[in-house]
Amino acid sequence: MIKLLLLEDDPSLAKTLKKYLERNGYSVTWAKDGEEAMELTYANSYDLYLFDINVPLINGIDLLSNLRDAEDTTPTIIISALVDVASVTKGFIAGADDYLKKPFDPDELLVRIQSKTSGLKKRVKFKNFEVDLQSDTIYKDGEELHLGQVQKSILLALIKNHPNPVTKEELLLLHENPSDVALRVNITKLKKSLDISIENVRGVGYKII
Repeated sequence: MIKLLLLEDDPSLAKTLKKYLERNGYSVTWAKDGEEAMELTYANSYDLYLFDINVPLINGIDLLSNLRDAEDTTPTIIISALVDVASVTKGFIAGADDYLKKPFDPDELLVRIQSKTSGLKKRVKFKNFEVDLQSDTIYKDGEELHLGQVQKSILLALIKNHPNPVTKEELLLLHENPSDVALRVNITKLKKSLDISIENVRGVGYKII
């Protein structure tokens, strides 16, 4: 799970953002002041920082400058009510990767976070299955699955596209000698050998459920 460090001294906003981001699949640690945030960066590893500027003890700009001086290159989005050009410029000079002005729509923040962390997602999980996206290795209950190439490719496509279906045409391309019969046989074998549910979406293809 992608880990975020949120520096925000407004408890109401911080709790709202934390709940919203966790609901969207992120792990969020909340720091109420700059010193707490600094200590957290020493003790833990985060994938992205979300820093307000006007916070107690150490402001967000100074904190970010200190982290960059310490060769901490963690991507950082500054979230601040300071919208003047000088403040925005200071943020980027300190090492910010993005600057979001308050008030903002949480959906906009989510899009910016996704753009900064999109390359970090290395695994996809579905029920008791997990796929390593770098090697396309499939695990079931923590154990590596060993399947024939065609069945492995079908299962990978179904898991990666969940909850959306994979078209029949895409699945046929995974076969050396594509045919409707070959596809149905491989789908049936996967369902029986792995005890999984694969649904035929009429007119589209198949999806794992």
